[in-house]
Amino acid sequence: MNKWDFYTTNEIKPAGWLRRQLEIQAKGLSGNLDKIWPDIRNSAWIGGDKEGWERVPYWLDGFIPLAYLLENDDMIARAKKYIDAILASQKTDGWICPCADNERKTYDTWAVQLIAKTLTVYYQCSGDERIPDVIYNVLKNYHNMLKSGEITLFDWGKARWFEAFIAINFIYERCKEDWLKDLARILKDQGLDYNEATALWKRPLNRWRFDTHIVNIGMMLKSEAVSCGMLNEEYTDNAEKLHKILTEHNGTPVGIFTGDECLSGLSPVQGTELCAVAEQMYSYEHLFAATGESKWAERLEMLAFNALPATISDDMWTHQYDQLSNQIACEKFPAKPIFRTNGGESHLFGLEPNYGCCTANFNQAWPKLALSAFMHNGDTVINALLIPAELKTANEHIILETNYPFENSFKYTVEVKEAITFKIRIPSFAKNLTVNGETTDEKELSFDLIAGEKLEINVAFDATPEFIDRPHGLKSVKCGSLVFSVPIKHEKKMLEYERDGVERKFPYCDYELIPVSDWNYAYSSNLLEVIKNGVAEVPFSSVNPPVMIKAGVKKIDWGYEDGYDTVCAKIPESREPMGDEEEVLLYPYGCAKLRMTEIPKI
Repeated sequence: MNKWDFYTTNEIKPAGWLRRQLEIQAKGLSGNLDKIWPDIRNSAWIGGDKEGWERVPYWLDGFIPLAYLLENDDMIARAKKYIDAILASQKTDGWICPCADNERKTYDTWAVQLIAKTLTVYYQCSGDERIPDVIYNVLKNYHNMLKSGEITLFDWGKARWFEAFIAINFIYERCKEDWLKDLARILKDQGLDYNEATALWKRPLNRWRFDTHIVNIGMMLKSEAVSCGMLNEEYTDNAEKLHKILTEHNGTPVGIFTGDECLSGLSPVQGTELCAVAEQMYSYEHLFAATGESKWAERLEMLAFNALPATISDDMWTHQYDQLSNQIACEKFPAKPIFRTNGGESHLFGLEPNYGCCTANFNQAWPKLALSAFMHNGDTVINALLIPAELKTANEHIILETNYPFENSFKYTVEVKEAITFKIRIPSFAKNLTVNGETTDEKELSFDLIAGEKLEINVAFDATPEFIDRPHGLKSVKCGSLVFSVPIKHEKKMLEYERDGVERKFPYCDYELIPVSDWNYAYSSNLLEVIKNGVAEVPFSSVNPPVMIKAGVKKIDWGYEDGYDTVCAKIPESREPMGDEEEVLLYPYGCAKLRMTEIPKI
């Protein structure tokens, strides 16, 4: 089941600010992890003695498309070195993960699902003809062991059973063998059914569970979309039903759900794990591809332009494990952390705060977003995400020049050899839409090009800043795909140290962010004036944001959460103004590393 199909890294290339973002990523932690981090550099996947489970496949899942999108020969060669080592260690029966034969029964086969998916990504990028046979043998072995009862799904493999379908669908398209459908059914039958867990989502507890784990949930949203075809089941848009429950009970202003590490309710001082942002984005990419429904692309842009950059440093050398909507400081908790199930360093910017899964996994988010810019179905091409990119295939050459989401003008240059239909998705918030100077109310533009035609399309629309209702009588400010926050100036405290043999050393050390400006504000007028600065070399710069909004505020006695002096109260202690109105410049949420995003309007 697919309304749209993805292009490959040979066909799509990032442009403009998106290319600069990927270049920053390549120069930062993602592009250097194999040089500095023992769990990648010395992984059991390549014959070393460090982690031999999820971290290398996680890292390769983003590093590979990043390397090919940027056409970086050094990175491509380094990716191949890892792939060659992994392929060389595959057993004759198809087993590929680094564990002894007698350990397979206790080895969590989430890693089997993940490496099969990662190898699929590698083939789509490289065209390496060794890979389909390798994946075929991995899945055939997986089927044989699950079918015989030699192994069963448990823990992470049970919670993430649907992740195997990226590879299953790929191989089935090539061979059409029935055992793949049997494997699909076994995985679903042994896997978690998240529909049975929704009652637990409505009243989150300080208890760690697989079925309330935020990363599992982020992944799970695409499960029906990727599996229903192989299972011969009707698509029911179950993701929308679950999305509604999650938003009502755990939603945030930027479209992610709280989860530090499990679902955490509606408090603006509960966090969200970075892995969940990356995986929820990936789910939305597949949901849009499967359904063609604009809501998934619009939700994807919200995550990509807000939650993703907010939790990674400008140079992309450090990241948080948990981000908070109202985050007035990122300092170690000396005692009990505010988080439900995470440690006291989870919100620091560092190499692997709290846990290293996000260190390996976050780097898939930007490259896979770039690969979702254009999609196709037969002789129809759609610009799914309004991000600067270039599509070049044997038939069509399409260039999109734009600074969206910071500006709302778009120049398309389309040239085709054979006839196509070209579509452009228009966001639901767009106002005063014009196409080549003519006003229209369409929410999806469509152009029929004849063979040999070259066409320039100029699109523009307005986005109006507005106050959005949040729980507890609070408000957030949104303009188009961007959410805005009161930024808090801060000082950085650098922490260089070694723990468990892992060195934190500049630029991949840890940082505390210590506030040095006021944050106890309430909105006090309807003033929301957009100020555009232009996009800098760092697109989501924390010091030179591309767009700001002038707002009127007054100080209030906000207060702190009981027992803390670095966490603001969930709800202000008082909404009475403490002085005259001031003007503040709101930053995009993704640019404000310390911020107040949900505040009262008085």
